[in-house]
Amino acid sequence: MSRIVVMGGSRGIGLQTVKALLKEGHEVVAFSRSANKLQLNDPKLSKISGDATSESDVRTAIEGADAVVQALGVPMNLKLITGPINLFSSSTETLISIMESTGVRRLIAVTGFGAGDSEAAINCFQKIPFNILFGQAYRDKSMQEESIKKSDLDWTIVRPGVLTNGTLRQGYRVRQHRKEWRNGIISRAAVGDYISRIVNDPDTHGTDPVLAN
Repeated sequence: MSRIVVMGGSRGIGLQTVKALLKEGHEVVAFSRSANKLQLNDPKLSKISGDATSESDVRTAIEGADAVVQALGVPMNLKLITGPINLFSSSTETLISIMESTGVRRLIAVTGFGAGDSEAAINCFQKIPFNILFGQAYRDKSMQEESIKKSDLDWTIVRPGVLTNGTLRQGYRVRQHRKEWRNGIISRAAVGDYISRIVNDPDTHGTDPVLAN
């Protein structure tokens, strides 16, 4: 059993990851601005409200952690298109600095298909609408990935495709190699399941798979 902090753990992929990790018997800390409103109770679950860009909040949350899952998101509103968005890069710089100074080495960060070097795998028909709708966020996610890859942490970057609220399907694809990268749909529950499976897997250190059915 490990103590795992899930940043962004009160909704979306973060919440599904919290549930999957609890099912595996881990001690879990759900960290988010609205953690205290989380309608989930378990003897192994702690809830800490805080700001992912605040050094003091993050330091408090990851104290004694064995691993950190970063699953932050931004609201679906006009700012997603107009920007600026810097949550992903700024929170990651804060987190990496604290993890490196406190000796917490394991980081799993959720970005998305189209971030970093996976942008080149977006087909030409999808690129224009993708950049209009998600360009601001994904440029920041690309900066996030760059910071992670430059760190000394035992990192894994998880890039899901188009997200749904569907139930877990064990047949989801994990595309490790660049030539296999392509978009597709995947449930948030499936992403949470994958994270719970790799949290203590050293074979996934330094990898950046794309997840999609």
